[in-house]
Amino acid sequence: MSTPPTLWRDLRRFTPARVALGRVGNGLPTAAHLEFQAAHAAARDAVHAELNVEQLAADLAAAGLSSTTIHSACPDRRTYLLRPDLGRRLAEGESARLSRTPGIAFVVADGLSATAVQRHAAPLLAQVMPALGATGPVVIARQGRVALGDEIGAALGADAVAVLIGERPGLSTPDSLGLYLTWQPRPGRTDAERNCISNIRPEGLPIPEAAAKLLWLIAAMRRLGLTGVALKDEQPTQAARISEA
Repeated sequence: MSTPPTLWRDLRRFTPARVALGRVGNGLPTAAHLEFQAAHAAARDAVHAELNVEQLAADLAAAGLSSTTIHSACPDRRTYLLRPDLGRRLAEGESARLSRTPGIAFVVADGLSATAVQRHAAPLLAQVMPALGATGPVVIARQGRVALGDEIGAALGADAVAVLIGERPGLSTPDSLGLYLTWQPRPGRTDAERNCISNIRPEGLPIPEAAAKLLWLIAAMRRLGLTGVALKDEQPTQAARISEA
């Protein structure tokens, strides 16, 4: 078995990416191959996992946040994976169940990783919503895509919508949470009109930092009356904040 050069091995201290794995003949070492298979299985499990809505609602309630649950036009997980368009629309009659809530609407959708939502959505909202004085219920959307927040926000009469959603799992990130902020949500909004905070998880962007970034974006959004490509993330870095202090 050949071993990689020291400089390549040193890279493994800085990234979970599969670098400097070594080789046996023309193949990978057995341990590396098994680790790859385990990571691939975890990613597949995350995509197919169902969100435990009752547990999520309980976690939100423990943080003092109420919630209501709605469903997209996808009747099941298989349809969700095969028909992305249906995940962007509410099921018939669901919009009538939403009471008007001005301000910022918060939507939690399972997306492509219910695992990420289950682990990180409630802790993030527990830091963000009280800081904003937000009192409206969190909308838990089953089988939802990002654009579902536009229809939900419009039904609520919200000024803006923040959609927390499980991101597509990678081979080292089965629990990555994404967040999309949209000003004046309504059906037909494009991704260019949203701001995204990605890779929210302990090994990526930790929840306290993600909460601070979202609060900064919300303040800038309210000041400028827009989101998307016109709203640049110019939040000072931690190093800059420390030097200014």
